[in-house]
Amino acid sequence: MSTIKNICVYCGSGDGQNPAFKSAAHQLGRLLAENGIGLVYGGGSLGLMGTVARGVLRHNGHVTGIIPEFLTEREQMLRDVQELVVTRDMHERKRLMFERSDAFVALPGGIGTLEETVEMLTWGQLGQHAKPVALANIEGYWDPLCELLSHMRTEKFIRQDLEVGYLVVDTIDELIPSIRAAAEIVPEPDLTDAQVAERM
Repeated sequence: MSTIKNICVYCGSGDGQNPAFKSAAHQLGRLLAENGIGLVYGGGSLGLMGTVARGVLRHNGHVTGIIPEFLTEREQMLRDVQELVVTRDMHERKRLMFERSDAFVALPGGIGTLEETVEMLTWGQLGQHAKPVALANIEGYWDPLCELLSHMRTEKFIRQDLEVGYLVVDTIDELIPSIRAAAEIVPEPDLTDAQVAERM
């Protein structure tokens, strides 16, 4: 899987207290647009979610927002995106975000960001996908998670045959090159004749 067409970004619906987080979100949006990579995200206009989406839009990139109906008002759904999908519930939202993305990035965020990111790590660990998952470790934000994963390995709850694959990237400039490099070494899945025809 060498082509990265869309990246799903998980991040907070708040800005956090460190200005570096918002700056990183805007920079990521700009770089996605400049590299011709579409953004798939949670559909809100608040916090880092809104910042990364507007960063893509300001630089003429493509944004797909996917938001459950019950959050359209609470997270102030961003209507300026090219594609907006309103789902029945969180499960449908997360499934569509997964299906429409070739890689996943976790910017700083809260328990929702953590839960979505860890779910992608879990699915990868269980062999359900081989898409790159990257932690944008701005100002060391994800260090505690990395330490916890290391602790799990030490305690043998993450065994060698159940390794968790993820990237840790300290600057936004490194993100896209790191994801593309990771995608280059992932073998293409076996395709049916119908799927091959669709790609031609």
